[in-house]
Amino acid sequence: MSQIDEIHRVEIEMLKVIIEICDKHDIKYMLIGGTLLGAIRHDGFIPWDDDVDLGMTRENYDEFARVAPVEFQNTHYFMQTADTDPNFAFSYMKVLDTNTYIEEKNNVNDAHKGIFIDIFPFDKVPRQPEIRQAVYNRFKINDAAILVRLGYNIIKTPFRKAPNEKPLELFMSVAKLKERRENIMRLYDNEPFHHYKNYASQYAYDKEVLSQSELTELTTHKFESIEVSIPKHYDRILKRMYGDYMQLPPEKERVSKHIDTVIINGKRIE
Repeated sequence: MSQIDEIHRVEIEMLKVIIEICDKHDIKYMLIGGTLLGAIRHDGFIPWDDDVDLGMTRENYDEFARVAPVEFQNTHYFMQTADTDPNFAFSYMKVLDTNTYIEEKNNVNDAHKGIFIDIFPFDKVPRQPEIRQAVYNRFKINDAAILVRLGYNIIKTPFRKAPNEKPLELFMSVAKLKERRENIMRLYDNEPFHHYKNYASQYAYDKEVLSQSELTELTTHKFESIEVSIPKHYDRILKRMYGDYMQLPPEKERVSKHIDTVIINGKRIE
């Protein structure tokens, strides 16, 4: 079995567990980004894609964050957030398989590592573009400061400090930045707005702003060997993100983007 096949095998098992938890606690989730594209175009993974992306409303995200640590007890899964891992810099959640270890391409850091599934919260945003941009700029400033302070780098350098050499004051200052960033994302929690933003999206701002119906009206679809939840309006979403999304990219672009080194149950997978 190839490295990408092994990654997909682990991710499918992890996805099954996440779906079981969501079903048990009536938590709504959906496939987003490249994972949604894979479901529609390939009935599963994009063959060269090496991660899984899920989206949730902030309410569902918070509920999953509340129940998952209990559900993961006595398992080999870990819910990684800015709170559960002080070295984790991102504003969203990863579920890790702790029986695995990975090194990511162009992403050197001291956070816990393993084959993962990303779960992104979608937060309310106002209609006015100028207000959206102002709030997003504040988010990005805090997000960048956290990445810098926690030593996230593109490459390894001889000047990196070991995790145990980081002073307590650093983590205290980063915790304040993380709290500020979270408050920015939640700024409109209680407002009657009907558009939602994935603040951590890698795409241009408007490409992953969803209407209320796009985010909450769901259906099911085949993904490899299982049934998963996807947006009912997937066609509209995917066209906005990718244009002619059924068209395959040039062959030179069909490469995995995230994972480099993979170790599963102590065995290196090539």
